[in-house]
Amino acid sequence: LAGILPCTAALAQSFPSKPLRLVVPYPPGGGADGNARLLSQPMSAILGQPIVVENKPGASGILAATSVLQAPADGYTVLFDTFPYVVNAVMHKLSFDPIKDLIPVSQAINMPLILVVPAETPFKSVQELVTYAKANPGKLNYASYGAGGAAHLAAEMLGRDAGIDWVHVPYKGGAPAMADVLAGRVSAYFTNPITGLAHIKSGKIRPLATTGPQRMKILPDVPTVAESGYKGFDVVEWNGFFVPKGTPDDVVLKLSQAVKAATQTPEVQKRMGDTGVEPIGNTPAEFAAFLQGQIVKWGDLVKSNNIKAD
Repeated sequence: LAGILPCTAALAQSFPSKPLRLVVPYPPGGGADGNARLLSQPMSAILGQPIVVENKPGASGILAATSVLQAPADGYTVLFDTFPYVVNAVMHKLSFDPIKDLIPVSQAINMPLILVVPAETPFKSVQELVTYAKANPGKLNYASYGAGGAAHLAAEMLGRDAGIDWVHVPYKGGAPAMADVLAGRVSAYFTNPITGLAHIKSGKIRPLATTGPQRMKILPDVPTVAESGYKGFDVVEWNGFFVPKGTPDDVVLKLSQAVKAATQTPEVQKRMGDTGVEPIGNTPAEFAAFLQGQIVKWGDLVKSNNIKAD
């Protein structure tokens, strides 16, 4: 044992000595993929090794997580996961425990959503939408990019808190969902800012509220849902880094420090700020506590609203 421990310490100190693989559970070109590639560039410079982004979409991130768990626990295979990570824990029977089998490294970003409606609708506020929905139960609908995604659960939370009955229309991605909002075929949509800001600026859709605890700097005149009468309403998309259980603590710490340093670079700060994304870069303990809170929060909503997976 005395002979093994110095070798383990030396391996951690020399990490990384070869390229890293960053597994993203979503296709190229999406928000998670863009954030992963944006952060991987400064992280590569900080760590002194290339970071190869590998897209492995499917099953709400479960395929990507499974592939990372099958890799050696040495820090060279890293998962870049998003909001569905915690929802999977309460909506699916998984072959692994997302809390015990994956180690949280660092939360990379927070990203509030924006409740938007087609420009031709009469709604100018959340309260106007809610008033109509109460008077016309089941007549309003809302788009999402799949059951269990942030857009779906934000709408379910508003339905619960406001006491309204509206119809879920799931799509296979954010692009087709937004296309039908722009065409006026659905009544509302909780879009992420990366997808929605350009259409808001063009006047094709109208923002009613944002879902974070504070107003978005990029949309200072748009109130939060909490300001609109639903105290405590807080829904944010997030991205974060994970490694398999058994990865040495020193390696986890080094990766976490690289994430934090990357989120603080001027280019990352500017590019994320321009799209309404908040860089985070926290510690493994802080990220783990955040995830535990998210699992409790969304588990309660899934049970209260009887939400089922696709």
